[in-house]
Amino acid sequence: MTARRSKSERAKSERTITAPRGALALRRGGSGAGAAVAADFYSDKVTPATREEMFPVVMGAVLLGFMALIVCFSRGYVLLYGDAVAHLGIARRILDSRNPGLVQLGGVWLPLPHLLMLPFVQKLEWWQNGLAGAWPSLASYVLGVAGFYRLCRRMLVPRWALVATAFYGLNPNLLYLATTAMTEPIFLALLIWITLLTVECVDAIRAAEQARAARRMIWLGVLIFAAVFTRYDGWVLGAAAWCVVAWHLWRADGMWKRVGTAFAVFTLLAIAGPVLWLGYNQHFYHDPLDFLRGLYSAPAIEKRTSPPGSKHYRGWHNVGWALLFYTRTAQVVAAAWETGFAAMAAAVAGLWIALRRGTARASLLLWVPLAFYVYSVAYGSVPIFIPQLWPHSYYNSRYGMEMLPALALFACVAIAAWERRVTKARVASGDADSTSAGAGIPVRPFYLAALAVAVANPLAMIYGTELVQRCAALIERHPSNLLANYEPPLVLKEALVNSSTRVPFERNLALVLEDLPPGEPILMQESDHIGALQDAGIALRQTINEGDYESLHAALQAPAEHAAYVVSFEGDAVWKAVEEHPEGLQELTILCGTGQPCARVYQSEHYGAAGSTTGR
Repeated sequence: MTARRSKSERAKSERTITAPRGALALRRGGSGAGAAVAADFYSDKVTPATREEMFPVVMGAVLLGFMALIVCFSRGYVLLYGDAVAHLGIARRILDSRNPGLVQLGGVWLPLPHLLMLPFVQKLEWWQNGLAGAWPSLASYVLGVAGFYRLCRRMLVPRWALVATAFYGLNPNLLYLATTAMTEPIFLALLIWITLLTVECVDAIRAAEQARAARRMIWLGVLIFAAVFTRYDGWVLGAAAWCVVAWHLWRADGMWKRVGTAFAVFTLLAIAGPVLWLGYNQHFYHDPLDFLRGLYSAPAIEKRTSPPGSKHYRGWHNVGWALLFYTRTAQVVAAAWETGFAAMAAAVAGLWIALRRGTARASLLLWVPLAFYVYSVAYGSVPIFIPQLWPHSYYNSRYGMEMLPALALFACVAIAAWERRVTKARVASGDADSTSAGAGIPVRPFYLAALAVAVANPLAMIYGTELVQRCAALIERHPSNLLANYEPPLVLKEALVNSSTRVPFERNLALVLEDLPPGEPILMQESDHIGALQDAGIALRQTINEGDYESLHAALQAPAEHAAYVVSFEGDAVWKAVEEHPEGLQELTILCGTGQPCARVYQSEHYGAAGSTTGR
């Protein structure tokens, strides 16, 4: 009896340590779905997420997204990025143009984000205030958070999946981008869901579940097609996902024949995107690689924006510097102050643990942006500048956001593994888990500390500088040089700095354009300052711009004959045309601003006169 009683007590003790959720549900008298959710949360088993788990995650993402929109919209942050204004302009001109249609998509930026904005941007007010771009980004944010938690549950227990999702979803840089017309929120959602479906597809192949594997392949192909038309990172991501699925399918005996049709559709969808985009460039711009070597390609932009005689940026044809710049940027956009080093170190450790265990190796797709951007910085004329590294300026810092899912997930993989190791050591030594007030809920220091960090991190990124400076003032000390180096969230800071001259310049130009007679045609190159037309609420079909090559080319030969008003920016094609053909143009206004090219507004004395070659 003594031996039997000791064995029973020992089993009871082990159940309390490894599965306290059952005791929790019974002691509280819980039952049904609520008890099941509580039990799952304190489980030590890695299982796919349930609907009960997903619901609060989705609702939390919706709440956070709309809170971010209210804050950013009320403070005028939505249109700070010039690229956001340009994305809205491209979406608007698909229908609002002298030559409407797909040709207005342009040949460099990929079209899916613009097509998603298309239903919203036709409302003039939403185009002007930027809300037209916010709706697709907010939806992508919510979908991204939901997919990220579901992906985390393939590798982590519920409590650690919650920590990882909180670290990801609460990031203030991500929340800011989710209120703009930038493409990062859309691509992050696609990156997460492509990784998730690849993991699920591989699991289905291993389990010889034909129907589930076929469904995952079809959906995966659709998402790869979408990613290819969102960012060029998606081309590499899609190829990597296809290789992962094809490898596991080749290794699975007999699965080729059973899912051959689905795999063929998956393959066609994966290659259709690049082929269509190359064909689009060939048809409209007579060069299938116009996006790589055309007038608005990255190398051309880098050449135009670099001062004459200047050296290339650090990282040019140097993989080491490129790796340093990109990883440092990823750290700064992910974590407050210098804690990004710890996040990166933990993520690398989690990556090593995942590789050793061989669990959900397809989740390594989250690291694809690292290779893509290191190559892009080194060999693709894509510089990244952050204040922490020379030349201490702001440019393309948002690219670091694409490492956020990998940092959040794999850092938690490492910390969760450490927690399990410490717990096993305590159990082996005979120590029992401490409990809170006898309620049966285990106090897990690693989890509580990590959750606190995940919640405190965005607060520190938003308010850290102000709090530190106030504390320094309270003790009657001036902030040290170290304190002076603290910055607000990097992506928002870049938008504020780089828009400080463009926004007032375009606003002043918009005031001039508002005074022009409505409906009169305006000759203007819109690439760099379409925000002035947006601010003034002028329909794009009223302008002669680079969106219609034939009309623009004819107008440049005789500006006064083709437009009632001409707006030129120093150095652009219209400026040169006015210098060569100034006949019949009367200068009305000159606008100059710091860091911006001077703009000149002319009125035509010939437009509409008898014998004019054009009509209204």
